[in-house]
Amino acid sequence: MPHLADFVKAYDVRGIVPDQLSPDVAHAIGAAFAEVVAVPDGASGVVIGHDMRPSSPELSAAFAAGVTSRGVDVTVIGLCSTDGLYYASGALDLPGAMFTASHNPAQYNGIKLCRSAARPVGQDSGLAEIRDLAQWLLDGGTGLAHPAGGPGSVTTCDLLGDYAAFLRGLVDLSGSRPLKVVVDAGNGMGGHTVPAVLGTGADLPELPLEIVPLYFELDGTFPNHEANPLDPANLVDLQAAVREHGADIGLAFDGDADRCFVVDADGEPVSPSAVTGLVAVREILRAREGGDTEVSIVHNVISSAAVREIVVEHDATPVRTRVGHSFIKAEMARAGAVFGGEHSAHYYFRDFWYADTGMLAAMHVLAALGEQDGPLSELCDEYERYVASGEINSTVTDQAAVVEQVRAWAQVRGAGTDELDGLTVTSPEGDVPMWWFNVRASNTEPLLRLNVEAADRETMQDVRDELLALIRSGADTPDAPDAPEETGSTTVQDAGDAS
Repeated sequence: MPHLADFVKAYDVRGIVPDQLSPDVAHAIGAAFAEVVAVPDGASGVVIGHDMRPSSPELSAAFAAGVTSRGVDVTVIGLCSTDGLYYASGALDLPGAMFTASHNPAQYNGIKLCRSAARPVGQDSGLAEIRDLAQWLLDGGTGLAHPAGGPGSVTTCDLLGDYAAFLRGLVDLSGSRPLKVVVDAGNGMGGHTVPAVLGTGADLPELPLEIVPLYFELDGTFPNHEANPLDPANLVDLQAAVREHGADIGLAFDGDADRCFVVDADGEPVSPSAVTGLVAVREILRAREGGDTEVSIVHNVISSAAVREIVVEHDATPVRTRVGHSFIKAEMARAGAVFGGEHSAHYYFRDFWYADTGMLAAMHVLAALGEQDGPLSELCDEYERYVASGEINSTVTDQAAVVEQVRAWAQVRGAGTDELDGLTVTSPEGDVPMWWFNVRASNTEPLLRLNVEAADRETMQDVRDELLALIRSGADTPDAPDAPEETGSTTVQDAGDAS
């Protein structure tokens, strides 16, 4: 019997099929989700969607059977992106489950869970209880009362057109100048959602966009490249296609299409922090037009310093929070923020139930580009103000001891520190050129993650190299960083931090 603690992570479920995540396990988790979330919340049912992985239909059906075994009704929306599931949860006011493992290889699958209105379910908000109850059921536990009204029912519902129309209502692209857009779906769910939202697949008016599709065929074996656009290796085909077609912009979606990465007309990547700044300005202006006088924007601790500057320059309030979608969503709800962005290319919107949607962020970038005549690189110059290292990993067993060495390094230099998420160190006041860095321990692996940013490349490289030498003097593997997996140039990110 699998040990659920091995693959029920801080933010979601992510395991190998069928050794870890099997139909029996999915059934138990479904029953536990109904008992821990749906029934106590008084929900009228649960909505379930899945991605294109070969194992997704069977696993999601088993989960649905687990839910209905506890007397709770199920609405099945079938193939969808993760933000499509969040739309369904918000529009139907139901807790939801999305079967996906994002960019992970085909032998993996997973479950992202939410309460009604797309509110997150993580270790501290129900996932630990779901895990423990599901494990008890798998281990032969008995004693759950039979539901008084008998098992729940299952109905099916296609919400793709409603999802597309809803997003179109938030960003008007009809007045854009004509744009040629290359989209790399990576054989993931973007191949399902992009035609509906940006094309005419949902019987919506035609937009002034020429979409050049790359890998729109739904294929959970990912035959062309890993569906993780934050690894530069997975952008090569998109970059080449943008240049070949003379496109104005390129968009790359991850496997479940909740993250979106952007490249300009030269094929050069646009940093997620620059996208955060650009979308933040648009959402600030939109909120003011709607009558909001106090507007706030959430960003995590390793977003560029430019994000805070841009928000302040537009007379809004920047709110800094920990890395991870559950923290971003909770802080947005607390602050009533209109928008939130992460370095991992997750973008969150108040008008989308505080949930993340890469598609809506992409639409904002397209709208901003289409409203002016210059290239995207020129548009983004305002938002790309500093030089960043990307996230760099070092394998370190005694993470706390190494962090203390870094803290001592900072104290000697009179640098400022805070511990909102790991250790963030900022150059002493008045120090020119400016620099800052963050070092964080992984939640799941013996890794320290380093992010450095500075006003110029030479300073960034000097700070980066000095810190890596210090960190790796106490590291288990003082050689090159791990291959990129989740957040960019040289990094692996905790499974639940991104997607």
